[in-house]
Order: sequence, then structure tokens, then C-alpha cells
Amino acid sequence: MSGGLAVGLLLAAVVVAGAAALVLVVGERRRHERVELENARLLAEVRARESERAPLAERVITAEQDERRRLALFLHDGPVQNLSGIALMLDAALHAIVDGHSENARSIVSSALEKHRDTIRSLRDLSFNIEPIVLRDRGFEPAVRELANQLGMRHALQIEVDAANAASLGEKEQVGLYQVVRESLDQAVRRGPPSRITVTVRKLPGGGLETVVADNGKGERRKAALDAIEERVITLNGRFSVQQGVDGGTAIHVALPAYAAGE
Repeated sequence: MSGGLAVGLLLAAVVVAGAAALVLVVGERRRHERVELENARLLAEVRARESERAPLAERVITAEQDERRRLALFLHDGPVQNLSGIALMLDAALHAIVDGHSENARSIVSSALEKHRDTIRSLRDLSFNIEPIVLRDRGFEPAVRELANQLGMRHALQIEVDAANAASLGEKEQVGLYQVVRESLDQAVRRGPPSRITVTVRKLPGGGLETVVADNGKGERRKAALDAIEERVITLNGRFSVQQGVDGGTAIHVALPAYAAGE
């Protein structure tokens, strides 16, 4: 091999090696750029979530405060007033006994007993509405069916429930969704009442669960009532919407993400 040829081959090898090194450097630089872009994207998502978390936390606290106010108002105007009245009635009965008016005392005690039973019923209803025992013991669908039976008998309407898919929800999600369904049913009854309501929990194609409470009632729902329901949905990281029902009424849609549905 001549000296010129050897030098040429050496130069060619140097050029090839340099080109390969340049390709590696460019590839590494592009990889770093992609990593930096991905990191920037993730950082932006984190900042966006943090910016959303503050108003969400505030709305959750506001919803909890509103719930406490409603409970306090109910207890003050209902059971507490009833118990105060019962105490006065029993006091009057004692005075009637002392004065020898046994018939008056018997009548007063009978009225006090009836008022006492009414108070027990109202407190039992309150306990059931907040979180029924059947929800903890048997799960979401039996609890909603029990609620539907009570409302159906009380208001002479038909409430159909298909909520077996909710069994995959966690305990917190079941309690929260139960409150959403309860308030949706209460609003539907107050607004109409309708003659028919359906409660359906179905799986979403992309994952997650959608709960639909639909009625055939007429008239519009109050915005404040819908806002209160939406606040509860937000605490579950869900999406809330209101649409017209297939039978002319109102349909409330609540979509929960896949992770909330145990998927």
C-alpha cells in the first residue's frame, strides 16, 4: 500500500469518526432538549394544579361551613325547639297532677309523647340523610334504593335505581356521591314533584363512572341548589353538568375519574 493511499484511508477514518461523534453530540443535545421540554411541561402542570388547589380548598371549606349551618339551623328550629316544648309540657303535667287534675295531666303527657316521637323521627331522618347505616354496612346501591323507597312512598312517585357499578368506588367517594344523589332527588321532588325519577351509575368508555339523576318534572332548578350540588362534585374531583332529560325533565350528570372508581 502506497503512503498516499494510507494517508487517504486515515483521513477518511478520521472524518467518519468525527461525523459519528458529531451525530452522538447532536443526538445527546436533542435528548437533553426533549427532557428539558418534558420537565418544563410537568412543572407547568404542577403549577397549574397548585393554582387550582387553593380555590378548590376554599370552596370545600365553604361547602362544609354551609353544611354545618344547615345542620345547626335544622337542629335549633326542629329537635331543640321540640325538646324545649316537651319539657314545658311535662312541667305543666306535673302541676296538673299536684293540683289533682289527672285528666288534664294525662292529656298533656299524651301530647308530649307524640311530640317526642316526632322528634325521634326527625333525628332518625337526619342521621339517615347524613350517612345512613346501610351505606356503611351494605354499600352504595342498597343505600340509594332505601332512600328511593322512602321518597317514593312519601311523595307517591316512582324512583328506579341502577347503581351496581358504584360498588367499585372507595368509601369517601361512596359517601360523597350518596350526598350528591340525595340532594339531586330532594331538588327534583321540591321542583315538581315529578312522577318518575331514575338514578343510573354507568361506566364511561375512557374509564371512570358517570351518575345520572333524571326526572320528568317540569320547571327549572334553582341555580343556588345546582351550585350546592356542584360543590360536592368538585370535592370528589368530578365533573358536573345539567342537561334536559329524554322525557322533557332534567338530568344531572356527575362523572368521576377512573382512579376514584377503583380502576
